[in-house]
Amino acid sequence: MKILLAVSGGIDSMYMAERYSRTAKPSDLAVAHCNFRLRGEESDGDEAFVRAWCARKGIEMYSAAFDTAACASDSGISIEMAARELRYAWFAELCREHGFDAVAVAHNANDNAETMMLNLLRGTGGKGIQGMKEEGLVPGAADVKLLRPLLRVSREEIHRFMTSEGLKWREDHTNAENIYKRNKIRNEIFPLFAQINPAFLKALGRDMAHLGQEHEIAERYFRSCALPSLEAGLNLRSLMTLDSWEWLLFRLCEPYNLSEETFDKLVALLKSGRTISSKTFESPTHLLYIKGKELYAAPRI
Repeated sequence: MKILLAVSGGIDSMYMAERYSRTAKPSDLAVAHCNFRLRGEESDGDEAFVRAWCARKGIEMYSAAFDTAACASDSGISIEMAARELRYAWFAELCREHGFDAVAVAHNANDNAETMMLNLLRGTGGKGIQGMKEEGLVPGAADVKLLRPLLRVSREEIHRFMTSEGLKWREDHTNAENIYKRNKIRNEIFPLFAQINPAFLKALGRDMAHLGQEHEIAERYFRSCALPSLEAGLNLRSLMTLDSWEWLLFRLCEPYNLSEETFDKLVALLKSGRTISSKTFESPTHLLYIKGKELYAAPRI
């Protein structure tokens, strides 16, 4: 199996690369390094560090530089989101062009728990709090496999291995800054969790696994109801005869970007029992409107 390793030069990705290099032939591996041009000489130093490691190991390296700030500005998205979209699109392109079977990324147990907490704060529902999967597909590329081999490994275990083996990595000074939400959770919230329960990472990992199974059960129920999309029109009276109809409605409304407040207003109106001939609810991308007994969705013009 030919694996493309996504290596930034940080401790997590260097741990992943080192472990793969000890169990696989160099010809079955390659490294992909993204220079996002966000930290000046530090970013260039990361690339040089990864290149030197690959040369010592005899592993092929691919590198790409991106104007991440310009991409974020042009697309109206955050720097983090722009970097994510740029790297995954490039990883998928490399896999198709060079015949790699999968991309491996260095998300660890701490990253998984941080993502769960961020999704809880955003209000993403069951899908967002089940955590990341060890195997999946590269975002935006249904034909490229994604591996997360470190999801059961904590950041503490990674650090212990790297220091005991005398291995080097690059430090990103921005990880210590609480500018980003993830860093605030990592640097401020999780230390408090550890005081309450030193094994909180394992507890969250178990919860995410259980929530993932429960989400699959809920999705099977959703599919069994065979409800129409809101573009086709949903009969509200029929919907409200079903078990957990509020969740079913939430699930149907997910693609239309309704805010939590707007969705709550929709549910409250339906629960009120008032006769509704017409009512419109707005999201940044869509209009949802009640016409007679039906709920419809249409893109904003």
